[in-house]
Amino acid sequence: MRIPCLRFALIFLCAFPCAAALAQDYKVIHTYPHDPHAFTQGLIFADGHLYESTGEYGQSSLRMVDLETGRVLQEQPVAKEYFAEGLAAWNSTLVQLTWTSHVAFVYDRFSFRQLRTMSYPWEGWGLTNDGKELILSDGTPELHFLDPATFHELRHVTVKDHGKPITYLNELEMMHGEIYANVWHSDKIARISPRTGAVLGWIDLTGLLPANLRSSPEAVLNGIAYDAAHDRLFVTGKLWPRLYEIRVVKSVQQPNGGTQNQPK
Repeated sequence: MRIPCLRFALIFLCAFPCAAALAQDYKVIHTYPHDPHAFTQGLIFADGHLYESTGEYGQSSLRMVDLETGRVLQEQPVAKEYFAEGLAAWNSTLVQLTWTSHVAFVYDRFSFRQLRTMSYPWEGWGLTNDGKELILSDGTPELHFLDPATFHELRHVTVKDHGKPITYLNELEMMHGEIYANVWHSDKIARISPRTGAVLGWIDLTGLLPANLRSSPEAVLNGIAYDAAHDRLFVTGKLWPRLYEIRVVKSVQQPNGGTQNQPK
């Protein structure tokens, strides 16, 4: 996702500030260590562990990570010609996207043995599942709903906030029946209706990682994992030394036009 700065600025200014849905705050529940060299592209939580897809050519990998220590317990390097992206679990497999190679790798979740590959026509950015379909983002306002067995598109939605398309949708996660999506180079997460693509709200994570711990301009928020068994939400970023468990705080509109924060 290396986009010339001027083009990025123009598209971003047109797309993101138009957002009108209510923004929500957050509370940090716990802070965990995270590999500061991991260029996080995909993040999921299953079987008590984090599974992570890291990017960059020559450095991409699939990892199983211990939540408490941040230690990599198992790792499968990705061939140097691929830039790995989003990651999703499907039954006993893990599905990992690549950025511009139009190929997804399917692994056995326990051994990390590669079982097969699948192709798709878009760029690969983020990936999640809703229990029936895989959902892919490609950096545009489109989300593609795919047959997990074939990767053929079943339908798609255009993500809009009050009619304005939202671009740079990146890492994805399903939570409480909604799609949570990082917006690349933003500190906000969009909450999206999987049925219509409408933005239901924003989670504002501004200030979550202190500025002095961001090692480069590319050390941006990117990584959402949900522990459904214990209703825990985890977030991190590319090259971040920390991973956070957070609780979303819902902003409630008051009669006088102000807002009041309440736990969600």
